[in-house]
Amino acid sequence: MLAQQEALGLGTSETKELLAALRAFRKGDLAARLPADWQGLAGKVADAFNDLADTGDRMTKEVDRVGQVIGKEGKLGGQAQVEGVSGTWKDLTDTINRMIANLCETTRKNADQDWLKTNLARLTGMLHDQKDLPSLARLILSELARIVPAQHGIFYIMADGAKEHSRLRPLATYACKERRNLATEFRIGEGLVGQCALEKQRILLQTVPGDYLSISSGLGEAAPLSLVLLPLIFKGQVKAVVELASFDRFEAVHISFLDQLAENTGIVISAIQANVRTEELLEQSQSLTRGLQSRQEELRQANEQLQEKARLLEEQKQEVESKNREAEEARSALEAKAGQLALISKYKSEFLANMSHELRTPLNSLLILSQQLADNPEGNLSDEQKEFAQTIYSSGSDLLALINDILDLSKVESGTVTVDVADVPLAGVRDQVEQMFRHMAQPRNLAFAIHIDPRLPRAIRTDPKRLLQVIKNLLANAFKFTAKGGIDLRVEPASSGWSFDHESLNRARQVIAFTVADTGIGIPADKQKVIFEAFQQADGSTSRKYGGTGLGLAISHEVAILLGGELRLVSSLVDRGSAFTLFLPIDDEPPPASVRADHPATESRPAGGPPLAGAAMPPARDPATAALKDKVVLLVDDDARNLLAIIALLQRHEVKVLTAESGKDALETLARGDGVDIILMDIMMPQMDGYATIAAVRQMPRFKGVPIIALTAKAMKGDREKCIQAGASDYIAKPVDPDQLLSLLHGCLYR
Repeated sequence: MLAQQEALGLGTSETKELLAALRAFRKGDLAARLPADWQGLAGKVADAFNDLADTGDRMTKEVDRVGQVIGKEGKLGGQAQVEGVSGTWKDLTDTINRMIANLCETTRKNADQDWLKTNLARLTGMLHDQKDLPSLARLILSELARIVPAQHGIFYIMADGAKEHSRLRPLATYACKERRNLATEFRIGEGLVGQCALEKQRILLQTVPGDYLSISSGLGEAAPLSLVLLPLIFKGQVKAVVELASFDRFEAVHISFLDQLAENTGIVISAIQANVRTEELLEQSQSLTRGLQSRQEELRQANEQLQEKARLLEEQKQEVESKNREAEEARSALEAKAGQLALISKYKSEFLANMSHELRTPLNSLLILSQQLADNPEGNLSDEQKEFAQTIYSSGSDLLALINDILDLSKVESGTVTVDVADVPLAGVRDQVEQMFRHMAQPRNLAFAIHIDPRLPRAIRTDPKRLLQVIKNLLANAFKFTAKGGIDLRVEPASSGWSFDHESLNRARQVIAFTVADTGIGIPADKQKVIFEAFQQADGSTSRKYGGTGLGLAISHEVAILLGGELRLVSSLVDRGSAFTLFLPIDDEPPPASVRADHPATESRPAGGPPLAGAAMPPARDPATAALKDKVVLLVDDDARNLLAIIALLQRHEVKVLTAESGKDALETLARGDGVDIILMDIMMPQMDGYATIAAVRQMPRFKGVPIIALTAKAMKGDREKCIQAGASDYIAKPVDPDQLLSLLHGCLYR
């Protein structure tokens, strides 16, 4: 041992110092050193030991420094730097530096996670406090601009609608300004916004072109460097898209933050939309509840009203039952009354028929004989006697006109008058009116004019007889009540003037107006409403100046209705004159008509007017009656006056007359074999009337073809048809017009 120490050049003291230094080094005391003045090999050992101690001390101090920087100052970027080391010491230094780098990375990641979780939790909490989507969108953009950071942003919301029609529309913006020529909404797949929604993936652009977008402030503007589009999704459905632009690149932690935020925001958006929908439904439900409550209250009130009405109905039911019993009793009474009325109507018709017969029978002989006297064929009457005969004839004509008017009114009121529609030339109407009334105007110096509008058709379809009946009545009244001035008849188209509720005239293709205007006495205002009523006149007193029955206008008014038109008094002033207008429809369809009524063959004058042929009896005419000479006529009539009158008429024309006062006498006369050329058969005869007698004559072989002319004074509905059906050749009503009778005899004998 000593030998070795001596060989190393170490004495006992040096050896002890070396051993003590090594033990201290082993215990971690790097401050131990060996004396630097050792010589020889001992000095080298001391230098080597001291170098090792110095290296360990430097390494320890560097580790302490790095620990101080990282542990206390929090600077993770520091590195251990020990100069002049190699080998294990170098490896140890590198290991320490790797440990420091790993620690820095771990610390940074932990810091990023802490930042991400903190901001995510804070922002998510803020989002959950929002109640509407606009506020939510503004909050997201404002917070993301600060956290990410970003200097520009737009929040697009997915509008409701079918998938193929869905739109992304801006809901909120951050630091945006309006730019032209840029879309304000995007369809799915349109642009980066629509593509982001289509792919449901984030789109990140880290290098944006300089002219893509400009972010500006009051101090200046610059283009962003990065752009990110983030879809906000809930259960696979895109709810919104957020677009952000930044001057810097988006870090990974920012992108991770945005991705995690997107999930939470999609949930919040869906919740807000659900809440909004819930609130809307709640509001609707509340509204419906209020409506139901109101309806319930109304129903309650209605129920109370119904109960009250039910009570009233029960009372009314009892009243109705009572009234029904009364109505049944009244109905029975009405049925009895209706039976009485039907019987009265029957009696009335029979009375009118009998009265017609009883009045026309004496009139027949009166008119025929007065005409014969007035004609004075023997020339043995004075002028005064002839005037008496004419007066008798005129009075009889007036009485006949009155009878015809009463029968006309009865037929109109009973609905048995019909219309025979035909084409009526307006020029023909004018000519007939001229012929009838021109001679009445000239002697009295009255102006009389007829005007027919050229716009009218040449002819109209109506009943010519009824039309002339109304016009003649109006003109007769006008001449009757006009002493000076004149009378006008105007025929022209009309577009108004009739009653507003007159369906036939309102529906007509065209309406024609026949207006008769005069300058006569006029009608007082208090009488104008009753002039169309039967037996009503403007002056109905016993001391009235003008005569007449007051039936003419009543009949004309009803005839106008039968023709489908209306007769109206359009104007009237006392001492200034009156104007009556007959409105008629011009249509292809004829006016409605009732059952045909046989009218007396004789032509009556208008009620209240003069005879149509003038005030005097018409002069005797000489028809083609030469062929009647020596012809044998069997005259059958139970009235001696009629026999006398007709015999006198026929004998004037050298006709041989056989007479029979009953149907039985007529058959006996024919049975004797007397030659008879024609038979005049009265209808109303006792025991065997004319119908039965005609039928019996037709059963006699020799007289099947003999003409038979039926004469009747009834002139009621169906008389002509009944006569023809019984076997008569023709029909004529009493009083008999001589010329008509002679013409009818000639026609029957030589037809």
